[in-house]
Amino acid sequence: MKTQHRRRSRERGLFRTIRPLTAIAALSIAGLALAGCTGQGSGGGGGDETDASGKVTLDFWNGFTGPDGPALEKVIDDFNASQDEVEVTANIMPWDTLYQKVLTSVAGSDGPDIIAMSASRMPQFASQGLFEGLDDYYTDDAHDSAALAETAVEASVYDGVNYGVPVNFTPMMMYYNKDLFSAAGLDPEAPPATWDELAAMVPKLTVDDNGDGKPEQYALAIADHETVPVMASLLWGTGGGITNADGTESTLADPASIEALDFWVSLIRDQKATQIGMSGADADKLFQTQKAAIEIVGPWMTTGFDEAGLNYGLAKPPAGPSDEAVLADVVSMGLPAGTSDAKKKAAYEFFAYWNSAEGQTTWADGSGFPPNRADVADKVTASPYPAIFGAEDVTSVSKTLLPGIAAGGPIMETIFNPSVQKALNGEGSVQDIFTAASEQVQAELDK
Repeated sequence: MKTQHRRRSRERGLFRTIRPLTAIAALSIAGLALAGCTGQGSGGGGGDETDASGKVTLDFWNGFTGPDGPALEKVIDDFNASQDEVEVTANIMPWDTLYQKVLTSVAGSDGPDIIAMSASRMPQFASQGLFEGLDDYYTDDAHDSAALAETAVEASVYDGVNYGVPVNFTPMMMYYNKDLFSAAGLDPEAPPATWDELAAMVPKLTVDDNGDGKPEQYALAIADHETVPVMASLLWGTGGGITNADGTESTLADPASIEALDFWVSLIRDQKATQIGMSGADADKLFQTQKAAIEIVGPWMTTGFDEAGLNYGLAKPPAGPSDEAVLADVVSMGLPAGTSDAKKKAAYEFFAYWNSAEGQTTWADGSGFPPNRADVADKVTASPYPAIFGAEDVTSVSKTLLPGIAAGGPIMETIFNPSVQKALNGEGSVQDIFTAASEQVQAELDK
């Protein structure tokens, strides 16, 4: 996954007005952003296990390259200072670089000691035997895992084994431009709460001033590739989806999925609700330049929206006719297969600190991500966003996409996204395109 970055500012009226805030809020989010790549580590299972002072050293690869990077390093620094047996070093690089390097480096025992990645990617690597099972982490009461959000923990389970410990858990929220709502004659304090309300607003928010068929402003900014999988999550609104709950059967051609796809393809293609063919970065830019009134995205974009001077509000994405499920992304930490007992023990100490009340308060305050545990919500005071994105009515309906499915990546990249693009470009009916796509999904699941 990639695209979108940043966040910040002050809430004024929950889920309503957001305005620029203090400097600390600028620490922002960028779970899937840019940045520089630094050196290598001794690798899981390879190289020296201790430094000159006798500490077990852990090289931690991650992609927190945006303003959330300092927040991550602050937690690491606090952990290193809290004891004298383990030293963690952050090795921050772009996510796509990390994914390219991790396969060969781990297989060659020359990779990191700890790897952070989207939990949706873990099954793919775990199925190749590259990750260590971490079930024993969760059975140790000293790690206080019961306090963690269940969705965050379950996101890294593959084939009955948990291969990760959560770094963050992030629902996607609806940002909407209040000024564009007002200009369209809509109440800037009443964003659409349902698909029907949204559909009624689209003709007012999509503006084609010269009538050339190319709107100067769109109601929505929805990407169809290289993005957080918002489009796929919209199938949940009718009770549909790409697969069934256990990932064994394709449900892409089920009536509920076709109903959702028909609604969104019609809204986008026929009503010109959004520009077709955008990547996630394109969608961000469209909203940021006030050429789209609504975008569904994570908190990492807030800083960019503030810097653009947008007057925006935040709300849950509109609910579908039968479900209001909210897409969530989880980044988890894993260990390479073959990690030594000494490094595994040291990593577990770090994981426990990361997800402790102290660690999660520092992380949420600095990054704006909601904490992985609800019992520290009242301690997060430096940023309003953890409370907004981590609100009970949001997290209680949040779901991850294709959890525990090793073929999840190929299904999204080679089947679902191309099928959406075909439908949006009028290259066949929704029914025909997604019936064929469903057969392809089933073939991937059956491998």
